[in-house]
Amino acid sequence: MIKTWALLGIAVCLEIAGAISLRISEGFTLLLPTVIAIISFTFALYLVSRVMKKLPVSVAYPVWAGGGTAGVALLGILALNENINLMKILGILIVITGVILINVTSEKKSGC
Repeated sequence: MIKTWALLGIAVCLEIAGAISLRISEGFTLLLPTVIAIISFTFALYLVSRVMKKLPVSVAYPVWAGGGTAGVALLGILALNENINLMKILGILIVITGVILINVTSEKKSGC
């Protein structure tokens, strides 16, 4: 099961890399960030599809999507100098809390 969660963690990181690369690609006009975005999203989707063989979709997808959302928001603030305000921080915390609640309340027989 640790391998499954590790693959999901890698998928989250790849989704974050893909989203940040999209931002840097300037509308797919810069080759390297465009290629990184396409490759990152492709491998992220592949890994999530593998994870869903072991974890229920009600756990795997929210962890992937929520982790990616929170990670992109944090990197946008920290690395891309995007604005930070109380509502954005609260939104990130709500996403993280939601992912944790879904995982904690999932049936134990689902492999979580």
